[in-house]
Amino acid sequence: MAIQARSEFASALNQVCSERGLEPEVVIDSIKQAILAAYRKDYGEPEDIIVDLNADTGEVALSKGKKTITPPGFGRIAAQTAKQVILQRIREAEKSAIMSEYSSKVGTIVSGLIQRISGPVITVNLGKAEGIMPPPEQVRNEKYFVNQRLKVYVVGIKEGTHGEEIIVSRSAKELLEGLFRQEVPEIAQGSVEIKVVAREAGSRSKIAVFSDQMGVDPVGSCVGQKGVRVQAVINELSDEKIDIIAYQDDVAEFIKAALSPAKDLQVKINEKNKSAEVVAPDDQLSLAIGRDGQNVRLAAKLTGYKIDIRGKSGTPKEVEQKEKKAQDEAKKALGVVEDAEVEDTKQLEEAKKPKEIEKPATTESTEKKDEVTEKNSVNSPQSSVFSAIAENVESKGNKTSDKS
Repeated sequence: MAIQARSEFASALNQVCSERGLEPEVVIDSIKQAILAAYRKDYGEPEDIIVDLNADTGEVALSKGKKTITPPGFGRIAAQTAKQVILQRIREAEKSAIMSEYSSKVGTIVSGLIQRISGPVITVNLGKAEGIMPPPEQVRNEKYFVNQRLKVYVVGIKEGTHGEEIIVSRSAKELLEGLFRQEVPEIAQGSVEIKVVAREAGSRSKIAVFSDQMGVDPVGSCVGQKGVRVQAVINELSDEKIDIIAYQDDVAEFIKAALSPAKDLQVKINEKNKSAEVVAPDDQLSLAIGRDGQNVRLAAKLTGYKIDIRGKSGTPKEVEQKEKKAQDEAKKALGVVEDAEVEDTKQLEEAKKPKEIEKPATTESTEKKDEVTEKNSVNSPQSSVFSAIAENVESKGNKTSDKS
């Protein structure tokens, strides 16, 4: 209810209340409380003090019982106090209106600009309000900087150190779901339904989609022509990998699809324990498990089943040991072949080398060689002995011939 304006005070009060959506009676009551607090601060704390504020003129009077106790010059203090109260009420009203507006946006995606980074906490400018993104709502491998524009998911409004705060997120799986709603008209229109989402923010996600309408391919609708739709989501999420899977009521078939890109899987379901035993070909086991177990972990989140996976040759550890043994044997065999190849290469190189041909000795060198040989024969003791024996044999032969 507006106060009839008969003074500047009343006129200003009505204008402010009208523009900011405030009730004049609430503002006047707040001003009275502030004036009383100011009086008690400067003049003690007497009880039963009554503050009378003339809404037409803005004049203030303090009384105790039937006695007026307004101090001289208190009107100036009252005016300043009234101004501060009105400004505070305006701020509170604006914040309340903003919070009311954003409370209707909880569970939706909004665009924002990073305004400041205070330690681990990021403040996002959402336009009329600021959103707070605490560390759990951030993506670990994303790099954030001031004035960076991004899309965030509005988690909710909660009481913080400075009153109510709008909490926003980049790591929520609902952000992925909301981005697909924005990019895929079939999801927005309801012809394609997102059944469940499993996400490890910044790394990889799996999304199961379903359609009961004839002629509608839920996976193809999400991928888009030449992958343009899913690529838009991937770009917004800093190249996070996304697997789009067709939802199936058959749990075994759904688990097989959830473990893609692995193929030719055998699944045995235990409904009582909500678990599944999966047997994969040895060459598909690593694909089914994924790096650090990520693929099977996401598949378990997506399907709601505990998944125990092994290869046809045994558990992942046994298969790994067999593969390692096979690799070692292959390396050994390769080493033998390499040694043989090296030996053949050496022989081939030796064969290719030009052979040295001995030059015929010259006449001069031959004479020198004979001369050296004669000298060696003369000087050698063995040569002298052989010569004596030869002479002795020769003389005996001569004597025998004479007797004859």
